[in-house]
Amino acid sequence: MNPKQALPVLVTALLLAACEGSTPDAMETTLVNPLLEPSDLPFGAPRFDRITEADFRPAMEEGMRRQLAEVEAIVADPAAPTFENTIVALERSGQDLARASSVFYNLTGSATTDSLQAIKADLAPKLAAHRDAINLNDGLFARIKDLYGRRDQLGLDPVDARLLEKYHTRFVRAGALLEGAHKERMMALNAEEAELTTRFADHILKERADLAILVDDAAQLEGLGSAAIDAAAAAATAKGHDGKWLIDLRNTTTQPALAELKDRALRERIMRASLSRNSRGNAYDTRATLARLAQLRAEKAKLLGFPTWAHYVMDDQMAKSPDRAMELLGRLAPAAAANARKEAARLQELVDQQEGGFTVEAWDWDFYAEQVRKAEYDLDEAAVKPYLEFESVLQNGVFFATTKLFGLTFQERTDLPVYHPDVRVFDIIDTTGEVIGLFYGDYYARDNKNGGAWMSSFVDQNTLLGQQPVITQVCNFVRPAEGQPCLLSWDDVTTLFHEFGHALHGMLSAQKYPTFSGTATSTDFVEFPSQVNENWALVPEVFGNFARHHATGEAMPAELAEKLRKASRFNQGYATTEYLAAALLDLEWHSRTADDPLVEDVEAFERAALAKYGLDLPQVPPRYRSCYFSHIWGTGYAANYYAYIWSEVMDADAFAWFNEHGGMTRANGDHFRATVLSQGGSRPEEELYRDLTGRDPRVEPLLMKRGLE
Repeated sequence: MNPKQALPVLVTALLLAACEGSTPDAMETTLVNPLLEPSDLPFGAPRFDRITEADFRPAMEEGMRRQLAEVEAIVADPAAPTFENTIVALERSGQDLARASSVFYNLTGSATTDSLQAIKADLAPKLAAHRDAINLNDGLFARIKDLYGRRDQLGLDPVDARLLEKYHTRFVRAGALLEGAHKERMMALNAEEAELTTRFADHILKERADLAILVDDAAQLEGLGSAAIDAAAAAATAKGHDGKWLIDLRNTTTQPALAELKDRALRERIMRASLSRNSRGNAYDTRATLARLAQLRAEKAKLLGFPTWAHYVMDDQMAKSPDRAMELLGRLAPAAAANARKEAARLQELVDQQEGGFTVEAWDWDFYAEQVRKAEYDLDEAAVKPYLEFESVLQNGVFFATTKLFGLTFQERTDLPVYHPDVRVFDIIDTTGEVIGLFYGDYYARDNKNGGAWMSSFVDQNTLLGQQPVITQVCNFVRPAEGQPCLLSWDDVTTLFHEFGHALHGMLSAQKYPTFSGTATSTDFVEFPSQVNENWALVPEVFGNFARHHATGEAMPAELAEKLRKASRFNQGYATTEYLAAALLDLEWHSRTADDPLVEDVEAFERAALAKYGLDLPQVPPRYRSCYFSHIWGTGYAANYYAYIWSEVMDADAFAWFNEHGGMTRANGDHFRATVLSQGGSRPEEELYRDLTGRDPRVEPLLMKRGLE
């Protein structure tokens, strides 16, 4: 995810925002606040050695005040509107707010505290009002509208013309054409949505930590690898539970330990805890919050002239309408569910052969699927992990593939301040030997870090402001015990490559304007480069370079490596079904109209939605249930979770194009860089794809990849 991307999208939005006023405290701290002046570190990297939590609120409030003054100056300009004095001036506005926001929201995602969460909750409605103060500013929109009406006479180049179009579209979609009471209502809904999304994210973080599984009998951990057991012991000790073991929950429904634990009762306990998140009737219950979010988004859509929020969102995406997204998901759902049922039958057959005496449940799937994989592919995850040591995957896999394709290299440095001791910093070195930016890696799970994995940025590349990229990659790998290696699952390896694909999109951006930098594309395109990057993990040249035993350095035996490749299509019925279930839940929530009543029973709504598409398989719960579905309620993927499979259609077809043209070569990498990665959002996404491959994407390679042909 980028979601990966949610933080860059938010910061881009803030560059176009304005709000009322500031506080006296903010004014007093202007000259001493390290967030309100450009950093003197390379590429404007944050001064984490000087920034304190007390700096954020005054910096954000002063940043809003300064940007509002910049916007008012644009509106008050007596000169006739021009592209430079209106559109470019807006692009230049809000640099102080953007600087403070990028650091603040990266920290609240990666290393938050109760104090930061309180500041976030306090600032959310203020920032919403700030955005409205510019997006709904009649005088400013009049200038943009005037330019847009004369766009064919302005002599703009294609990128400038697209920027003008983007601003006009953004303001209209924000409600600039609304009048009177409708505009007031939109502002009220925006403020409420900001409060609710902030509350939702805070409750997700706290509930996940609250439901970590404490185990006091070592016998229950049978089957779990020694490294994982040591890590669980260390986690328990860190929380004051000496002599016990703590299994933290990841953000997805299924949990890694379920594939290894032999104790069925413990597996059930873990899965039930995961499924029950944020729906237990406690302080962290999100059901009322998400139901209201769905309702208010439907009302916003109606105000803006759209039937539903899904129609509003997709009007500005590649899909263009929910019907096209539903067409793709609907085409995949029957085959995925059928495959999942076959897989379930095979698991039940194995349980019966072992005289288990029970029906396979959700908490049994991964454990018995691993046995089936061993039987049918002779592949044991425990045998694979020793060859997937994190540092080797990063250096000899991710970085190595990047060098082969794009000529980039990475040099670690220890002279820059970081926000947590886990964080590492690397120079990004281009083919000329020039350092073109910085890369921050934050890889281990913490209680004060959001679940999942994502890419973000502290600084976005653009020549208008003279900025080069400062990119972050955040993961949640289990921290090994002291002196032990960090051994990854194959899913972890894929995640590392995936998020680095997003990072490359930011690193290799070559844009004039911040609005078009890096990952600033439609959501159903932004996952495309990251998913392409996943493919290199299994290319023999790359795989053979990183898949080496952590103790001996020996390459993974060819026979084991071949089993891993052959097993790549294993369990795809389950994987596709759990994803589609989540994607369709998202669309069902956001296909409600403003006239529909508030959903009172979230669980009943979920059951009906899954049954509607034939995805109500008890052994295959959605990847995310509504109550902890952060993508759609907290991080910008509302009515957009379909984007992963939409992008995967392009990814599968593009990887076929790479193979048709010689595979992993510098020529192909440079072509990908020139046609896609450097372009950001400066051109329509359909054109970028055709520039890369010379054709529109075909769905057949995806069907083959997932075993759904």
